[in-house]
Amino acid sequence: MQYVSTRGHAAAQSFSEILLGGLAPDGGLYLPAAYPQVSATELDAWRSLSYADLAFAVLKKFATDIPEVDLRALAYKTYTARVYRNARVGEDACQITPLRVLEERDGGKLLLQALSNGPTLAFKDMAMQLLGNLFEYTLAKNDAKLNIFGATSGDTGSAAEYAMRGKQGIRVFMLSPHKKMSAFQSAQMFSLQDPNIFNIAIEGVFDDCQDMVKAVSNDHAFKAAQKIGTVNSINLARVVAQVVYYFRGYLSATIRNEQKVSFTVPSGNFGNICAGHIARMMGLPIDKLVAATNENDVLDEFFRTGIYRVRKAAEIYHTSSPSMDISKASNFERFIHDLLDGDSERVRALFYKVETEGGFNLAGGPGSDGDEFAKIGWFGFQSGKSTHQDRLDTIRDVQARYGITIDTHTADGVKVAREYMAPGIPMIVLETALPAKFNETIREALGRDAERPIGFENIEVLPQYFEVMAADVAQVKQFIATRTGL
Repeated sequence: MQYVSTRGHAAAQSFSEILLGGLAPDGGLYLPAAYPQVSATELDAWRSLSYADLAFAVLKKFATDIPEVDLRALAYKTYTARVYRNARVGEDACQITPLRVLEERDGGKLLLQALSNGPTLAFKDMAMQLLGNLFEYTLAKNDAKLNIFGATSGDTGSAAEYAMRGKQGIRVFMLSPHKKMSAFQSAQMFSLQDPNIFNIAIEGVFDDCQDMVKAVSNDHAFKAAQKIGTVNSINLARVVAQVVYYFRGYLSATIRNEQKVSFTVPSGNFGNICAGHIARMMGLPIDKLVAATNENDVLDEFFRTGIYRVRKAAEIYHTSSPSMDISKASNFERFIHDLLDGDSERVRALFYKVETEGGFNLAGGPGSDGDEFAKIGWFGFQSGKSTHQDRLDTIRDVQARYGITIDTHTADGVKVAREYMAPGIPMIVLETALPAKFNETIREALGRDAERPIGFENIEVLPQYFEVMAADVAQVKQFIATRTGL
């Protein structure tokens, strides 16, 4: 399996190469030269597999340069009930991502897929734990070191740091927007004292952090000298790991391959739902992929109108689902590449226009950049928006009806999913995090604190270690260079 850049001006690479490299040298994102396909016979065989065996079956279609015996061992090391132990009452931790039926009405069924049973209580653990093991394995084989440089709007950072802490040959430098995460999210990251973890709080918004990660990745001399890699979803290996739980969700919700399911995905950076898009392109019988946004509705606007319009910093809302407070969805370029039938020159031109003019228009008609919006339906995408009041109402409703407390991002998903339920087609909402991570809003909605798993009772009062910096690439690069020992 070879991987090519969405912008078409980078040499094809293997899975292990894109794992360590992240962003392509031409500024694009890697995708498989052709998506691997899954047959009906394989789907039937996969129905009885454990999560670890299913992960191995999916991953070996992508990581063809890793010996299968090693890849299987990595899957077994990652996906165990010992790691994913924070299951709710009534859920089986051994299933790793158990499904729960919320409601049935008018012939439709709404389900919640638990993805937040890992060590940082967020769905990012599902991929990041595997990524940590893949990094350590690949670096050890090559007697190499890696300095991971990433950005987080809340959950990626803690998931990456917990996955990489103590790993041989790895340091982590994580940017986050200063004072724009929940108190729990900040404490999870900043309370870590591992010598290979460095937290940098940027005076700005998440887009500023993400722009700096891309700027450093595009400084090829610095990237090579400092051995920079990424864990953000610009790293395709992370997205591939997320593909697995779409297969698990489908196989758990159906009994025959003729059946279809839909997924609603709380969406900010487009990485999670991009994994669903890849699963669909592989042949998984997905009917609809519904992107649920918060007040920062760039993606909802595109899927409704065909216009992609990045917001300026002053236009970005600081919301009660802060992990989705994103304007520039970095993974969106992968979908646009497929929407344009792999025309990398047009992809390059459109995303240059994003940087220079703030967006593009694929709705067709005078002055537009194309008419591909008409093809959106073929890819199964739909979208919706949720507000703070919607979140409060949905959290209260789900608690009252089902006795389940959901977090704010999952509430966005449930609210939008209800708008797209269809008779005979299960609608699966991907859970984003456990509610304890956003206790301020849970208290506002329910008048009480969210339940906390053992070990997280007083995390906010722990000492915190982080550096505050301006949104200055040069300053951040200097910080990295003085701490890598290279």
